[in-house]
Amino acid sequence: MGAAMVVDARGMRCPWPVLRLSRAMRGADQVQILADDPQAECEISALAQQQGWDVTAADEGWVVRKI
Repeated sequence: MGAAMVVDARGMRCPWPVLRLSRAMRGADQVQILADDPQAECEISALAQQQGWDVTAADEGWVVRKI
């Protein structure tokens, strides 16, 4: 699989990082989401679980993949 699309949501408060991730995943199989809102990890995990996506922690955020 190629390089992940990167979504930089740093400085945005939830729900914006999750909304940006959801939009990006419509056109990609893998997205790296950069977010610094403390609530983002929980919301990204919840969205991924709901959609059946895999989430892996990365250096500056998370990598989300369609399974």
